[in-house]
Amino acid sequence: MNNEKIRWGIIGLGNIAHQFAKDLMLVEDAELVAVASRNLDKAQEFAKNYNVKQVYNSYDAIMKDSKVDIFYIATPHNSHATLSIRALQNNKHVLCEKPIALNYDDALQMITASKENNRFFMEAFWTRFNPSFREAFAKIKNGEIGTIKYINADFAFSAATLEGIGNRKTDINLGGGSLLDIGVYPLFLCYMVLGIPTEILAKSNFYKTGADLQTSMILQYENAQAILHSSFVSASNMIATINGSKGTINLNALWHEAQSYTLSVNNNKEEFLLPTKGKGFTYEIEECHHCIRKNKIESQLWSHQNSLDLIKIVDEVRSQIGLVYPS
Repeated sequence: MNNEKIRWGIIGLGNIAHQFAKDLMLVEDAELVAVASRNLDKAQEFAKNYNVKQVYNSYDAIMKDSKVDIFYIATPHNSHATLSIRALQNNKHVLCEKPIALNYDDALQMITASKENNRFFMEAFWTRFNPSFREAFAKIKNGEIGTIKYINADFAFSAATLEGIGNRKTDINLGGGSLLDIGVYPLFLCYMVLGIPTEILAKSNFYKTGADLQTSMILQYENAQAILHSSFVSASNMIATINGSKGTINLNALWHEAQSYTLSVNNNKEEFLLPTKGKGFTYEIEECHHCIRKNKIESQLWSHQNSLDLIKIVDEVRSQIGLVYPS
């Protein structure tokens, strides 16, 4: 496979799959060869847009396509575990959209399937591979802003509508709610910089379906704190701030897909511009390719253990706010 293109299949053809497919076209050694949706018309239209030859209206059928090396799973949260495990058991590599699963137990089964079938598996936390994040994170780890004392990060926007049958954001059966949809981003940032907290305090306001509309979290560490927020009901400035004993780093808006970051030390402020290639999914795609070509089943940058640590933190927040999924 080292000299050949890596052949992708996409399962679930919503908005994020379109963004991913566009970025896939920017990666030289990637080829999109098959797509699947339970709606055949939707699958055919998607395939036409991206010049994909093979179309399926069955997830089971695409799993058996011998031309696919790796699947990008972009279905609603509640099906991530089932589809990832099925793909891995069919000897396919998997990039599964975040959050990895609805809970820690499901995530552990996914990673076990990766190990048992010796196939690459990664949660698609694209922010981890964003150039601004990687450079800023390296400076934090090198001590350029001193010992980290405080993190403040929001992921919030005002959803145009929360009504309607099958609205994924608020459908509790699909794993809806701001915590799993967007709250995982500030939790990811905090985990990457400070690790696993010693204590979590969280409160939410809920929609009539039982999904959380907005969630606020305080993460306590031995020598640091973080205040984090996710919301579908109001917008925030979407700047993430990491404060240290010597200075501050801001991941500039929209911080989860940052095109720049700002470093402030000793009253000197400098902005570093690092525009992404495409939307920015290109970097996680390239990481998948690197790992597959090296016969690795996980990334060192966003490992199986990283995903398990993060979903365990999410589970604790979910427990605190009383969010329960029917499944």
